[in-house]
Amino acid sequence: MRIIVRYLATEVISASLFVFAALATLFALFDLINEMDLLGNGSYGFVSILWYVLLNVPGHLYELLPVAALIGSLLALSRLVANSEFSVMLVSGLSMRRIAGYMMLIGLVFTLITMVFGEIIAPATDRYAEQMKLKATHQLVAQSFRSGLWIRDHNQFINVREVTPDGQLRGVNVYAFDDKFHLLHILSAASGHFLHDNLWQLHHIDETDFGPQNIQVQHLPQEQWQSVLTPSIMNVLLLAPEKMSAHDLWLYVLHLRDNHQPSERYEIALWSKLVYPLAAPIMLLLTVPFAWHRPRAGSVGTRAFMGIMVGLSFNLSNRLFAYVGLLNGWSALMSVLLPSLIFLLLGWVLLLRAEI
Repeated sequence: MRIIVRYLATEVISASLFVFAALATLFALFDLINEMDLLGNGSYGFVSILWYVLLNVPGHLYELLPVAALIGSLLALSRLVANSEFSVMLVSGLSMRRIAGYMMLIGLVFTLITMVFGEIIAPATDRYAEQMKLKATHQLVAQSFRSGLWIRDHNQFINVREVTPDGQLRGVNVYAFDDKFHLLHILSAASGHFLHDNLWQLHHIDETDFGPQNIQVQHLPQEQWQSVLTPSIMNVLLLAPEKMSAHDLWLYVLHLRDNHQPSERYEIALWSKLVYPLAAPIMLLLTVPFAWHRPRAGSVGTRAFMGIMVGLSFNLSNRLFAYVGLLNGWSALMSVLLPSLIFLLLGWVLLLRAEI
């Protein structure tokens, strides 16, 4: 049985990597065409664009690997069926369920690769790509309003007018209130940079204290500032939630909860990060009933096409349920897990029908 598992794994993985190479090349071409509009903007030349496109490949691997595993395994199994090798496996005593179990076991390899790229490699390369692009085009990271970025830290409201790609702050204003929201203190700094933990170094500071009897103003060349604002939170400005690591998403969800702010979108992105890698075994389960066919059951190409459409619909349903769950206030876990459970049940039903 080990020989069969190794043989299946070799065929499936090699075909899946070939399919991924084709899909990654296609998506890289789309990225290249999209970035050509910014050619010559600042120092953003053709070499920078190529570097930006290459840095986005790990992110595409995370997104495309389950689909590539589906198409690749369909091609591999269809080839085994056409060569009667699949029939020999069944005649030798292997059941369809056993083969499906082996396929899901192979799918765990893709799950591990997806987790490594989704949690470690892709967020780092995507972040570096965006930083490089913003520096080259002389743009800012983000500005939520015309007045800049606003963040709440319990009874403090932090306003940062500009955030540079390297994480420097410009135009920092901190407004501190008491429990009755009476203004107690205003801190204004021209710039600031991160030191360690939650500590920042601010420069050219004006501090205003509102006492019960008088107002005190002092000017300082520099001062250290303890704040909830950290580089992990700044990463939220640089990347879409779907491209962030689960660790950064979890920290930001905790920050939003501590400050009684809506966190549903980031919770859905967090659970997606945890559940999405499990899509590969489900995709490989679906390939077994779609690849196996008998006479009068339709051609291999037709059934392979149907399997690919089912896999792509799985990808689309993941996004659909996430948006519907966000709009209707569903549980984040339910919004993310429901499509996987539906398609897992579908794969199991199709497998049972194929055995009849």
